[in-house]
Amino acid sequence: MSEKVRFPSVVGPELAGAIDLPDGEIRGWGIFVHGFTLGKGSPAASRVSKQLAREGIGMLRFDNLGIGDSDGDWGDGSFTVKVQDTIRAAAMMAERGTPADLLVGHSWGGAAALAAAAEATGVRAVATIGAPVDPSHVERQYDAVVDRVLSEGSHEWFVGGRTLVLKRAFVEDVRRAHLRDRIGELDLPLLVLHSPTDNTVDIANAGEIFNEARHPRSFVSLEGADHLLTARGQAQRAAHIISAWADQYM
Repeated sequence: MSEKVRFPSVVGPELAGAIDLPDGEIRGWGIFVHGFTLGKGSPAASRVSKQLAREGIGMLRFDNLGIGDSDGDWGDGSFTVKVQDTIRAAAMMAERGTPADLLVGHSWGGAAALAAAAEATGVRAVATIGAPVDPSHVERQYDAVVDRVLSEGSHEWFVGGRTLVLKRAFVEDVRRAHLRDRIGELDLPLLVLHSPTDNTVDIANAGEIFNEARHPRSFVSLEGADHLLTARGQAQRAAHIISAWADQYM
């Protein structure tokens, strides 16, 4: 079962979320941060969160600005906004009496989770899945239009079957992000999950994140998984690993 929630983005519009409620004994609560333009209903966000809920960890997953059921314009977002909205999500969970012990981020959301973790209320442990060590890695997805965006201020970008407006401020914000410093300063347990056959974010990124992080840190190879965790059982497998690892921090 899931509970619908809404809370305001740092830039104003309301964001839509779903809390997958834990089955049986409640072990703890967490937040799932989705990938670049994916949303709370993406296979990784939905399947990982639901499996963690089955294992007693209630999970909030929410759509970022202008994605899915959330209000606002995607083009008004940025990496900084995504990080700050993750911190807002943690504050909302604490206010409702279910503070998030665990922060799980997939792909670009993994980078955002790493950047947000130190300021996110209640968070005791962080797990990333297929995350890049540098947020500007995402520029590879829109490199065909980035020159026009920088020269004209904005430009339409067709991705995932829809048209979004990419803005200069978004591109510049991503280029200014310095995640390595945040990783090195993170004083929380970290689990890095990555597939050696990830064709979107190379597994070398996992090695760099792991090397930048302090102990306690762990790495698990998701052999056979694709970047989006769409293959049968792979998202659930990732959730099992996260659940077992996070148990001592709940």
